[in-house]
Order: sequence, then structure tokens, then C-alpha cells
Amino acid sequence: MPKHIGIVAVSAEGAALCYRTICTEGAAVFGTHNHPEIALHNIPLASYMAPIYRNDWPQVGELLLKSARKLAEAGADLLICPDNTVHQAIDLIIEKSSLPWLHIASEVASAAKHRGFRRVGVLGTKYLMEGPVYPPKFAAAGLEHEIPPPNDREKINRIVFEELVDGRFEESSRRQFQAIIAKLKERGCDAVALSCTEIPLLISQKDSALPILDSTRILARAALRQAARE
Repeated sequence: MPKHIGIVAVSAEGAALCYRTICTEGAAVFGTHNHPEIALHNIPLASYMAPIYRNDWPQVGELLLKSARKLAEAGADLLICPDNTVHQAIDLIIEKSSLPWLHIASEVASAAKHRGFRRVGVLGTKYLMEGPVYPPKFAAAGLEHEIPPPNDREKINRIVFEELVDGRFEESSRRQFQAIIAKLKERGCDAVALSCTEIPLLISQKDSALPILDSTRILARAALRQAARE
């Protein structure tokens, strides 16, 4: 039997994309209309944002552990969180969890290395781009990374929290992302990581001047592989 996947959801749009990816792509691994059992638990995004605003990552970790415990009770065998930003807290609590986690930055780094990229632009919330989630994972994989300058980081953060998490996908915002990605290419990046789980709902490969690393779908596919292992 495949392992039971537990999804620790934070923002609804990103978690829904991850869930749909596991279900729709599961057929290629497990057969027509088939996929692993999935349990999802979601504490409201507002509950996470309050400690994030005050830089209280241990409290964010406690919220993640609360979801993790509920998913363990529901029968999950492994955990994923399709939210890049809160991985700063996952790094703090992963040893306290009774279940193993797949780490989104590790999976993105592995995918980037597998595809032969060397210098990756990272796009996400300002907390993610300016935080410690991706640098050590990329460094361990022998990858360099770039983030946009401060004014572009603010643009991205505003679009994420004022539009994408609420399911709004504006053409003007797509154009802003395209310009930011083009500048990363000019700075020597050979790929761009969409390291906020909602960005792939706005930007697809046809929109990007660089090859994209879709963190949401990369994590979902890693969970499928892990679920299929004996």
C-alpha cells in the first residue's frame, strides 16, 4: 500500500494546487484514477501571519506542529507543507515531529541540480527571499542563487499577499513578474524558482524568460515518489 500523505496547509490556493497535483499525477504512478491517501489540515492563514509579522518563528512552528499532530492522528505516514515561507519554522520543529517531513527547498535544490542549473533566481515572499530557507539547501547542492533587489521584493510581496493568496491573478502583476525574471536572467541566472506556492498559478513556463522550478509541483511529485516507496 502506498504511504498516506499529510498536507500541512497554510494558504489555501497553494495547498489546493499541491493537493490537485498529487491526485492528478498519481495516476502515472499508481494507475488510472488512483493516488495515495491524502489528509489535509489547515489553520487559517491569519493565525500564521500574526507571528510572522513579529518575527516569532517558534510560534509559527507550534502551529505547524498542531497540524502535524492532527495529521498523524488521521493516519498520515509523511508530511509536506506547500508553503515556502513557513519552512523557516519547519527547520526549528522538524526534530519534534513524530512523522518525517519532505523539505520544499531541498526538493527544489535537487530538481535544479538534476536539470543542470547552476545559478537560480528565487522568488517568493520577502520573508522567504530574505530568510534562511533556501541558501543552505542550495549551497549543499553546489548551487548559487540570486534574489531581486529590494524594490522588486516589495512588489512581489504585495502581489502575493494582496492578490495571489486570495485567488486573484492580474495581467498587470504577470507583467511585473516577467520583468523581474528578465532582470534575473540579465544578472546571470539560468533558472528561476517560483518559491511561493501561489506564483505558479500566475506564471507558467510560457510567461518566463528563464526555465522555471515550480516549488509546489516539485514538492507534490516528491511526495508521490516517497509514498510509492516500500
